[in-house]
Amino acid sequence: MRIAVSRAPNAERDVSPLELFFELVYVIAGGGVAGLETLTALRALAGARVDLTLVAPEDEFVYRPLAVVEPFAVDRVRRIPLAGAARDAGAAFVAGTVEAVDPDKRTVSTSAHRSLEYDALVLAVGANAVPVVAHATTWDDRSDADTFGGLQSDIEQGYTRRLAIVITSGPTWPLRAYELALLMTTQAKSMSIELETTIVTPVPSPLALLGSEAAQPVSNELELAGVAVVSAAQVDVEQGRSATVVLQPSGRRLEVDRVVALPALYGRPIAGIPADADGFFDVDEHCRVRGLDGVWAVGDNTAFPLKSGGFAAEQADVASEDLAAVAGADIQPRLFDPAHHQELAGLPAGSFLKAWLADGDDALTTHLPSVGVTVLTYLQRDLEAGWRGGA
Repeated sequence: MRIAVSRAPNAERDVSPLELFFELVYVIAGGGVAGLETLTALRALAGARVDLTLVAPEDEFVYRPLAVVEPFAVDRVRRIPLAGAARDAGAAFVAGTVEAVDPDKRTVSTSAHRSLEYDALVLAVGANAVPVVAHATTWDDRSDADTFGGLQSDIEQGYTRRLAIVITSGPTWPLRAYELALLMTTQAKSMSIELETTIVTPVPSPLALLGSEAAQPVSNELELAGVAVVSAAQVDVEQGRSATVVLQPSGRRLEVDRVVALPALYGRPIAGIPADADGFFDVDEHCRVRGLDGVWAVGDNTAFPLKSGGFAAEQADVASEDLAAVAGADIQPRLFDPAHHQELAGLPAGSFLKAWLADGDDALTTHLPSVGVTVLTYLQRDLEAGWRGGA
């Protein structure tokens, strides 16, 4: 069924009361945290009012507590078949990526040469991670575990005594760098190894978006572990017997043995969807894509600069409430408001997912200080109901 979705979330829609007994067709593109949270939230909030389809190129949702831990605990990785997750949510599953959208006809074209009609479309397609610091090891949660098994071995054998971890400017996953620094440093101390770890952050610090309440606990934990923090607008790495990290514009030089850098993130443009220069989708307070009717975006592919599992899940919940209201559910949608919500900056790891994936497994607790990170409300219910058993 097609409806005319108003740009004003609470405005009158061109829908008769009888029409609300028919299912609206909602298509969700993306099988990560944001996509699955949207899927489960919509089924819980909108019920039989919506006909759901999940489109994703992957066969599985892979949850890694922290990829760097894998050399020591490979069995901690959780794998959830997306077809099964969709089936459990009463949704269809289409393997492929959304390559183009026709907002006027309300259709999407997929890489599998399928055309899908929709009443509402949710884009949760994530972002591309691109290495940008030359002569550094780039790390994200998809990095080869052997890379950091080798780094850990170098630390244990004395080849690496000075480690620099660089957070790139622009949209990124900044807390992963803090987590990595704390993990490596505390692991070394537990073996009576002195490791000098320095985090290089851009100006302003990514945590500045969350205010001092979020930044202070992390700063305290870093200080307690002996991890130094310096700032730079740009970082260059000079190769040699050891590495030299040059901080710009000051020109300050840090002599280290190894450099690890986070990647820069870029959006995944889709034909028919307006995007900024870096490929991200600009959304309003209800996560509706600005300039389009019937299209929402959540997670790393949005223009919100601070990326995390917590913010992706919150955007998914905000969009789902708005979408459920469009479908006729008796719900007052809330707004996406990141201010003073430091708990949403949590990684999709450790304490953030412990309640709904780890089931009491202490090995999944985060090394970052807990600041009251909330669980993924709707996905938790379905995982506890059995998705974990099929992983």
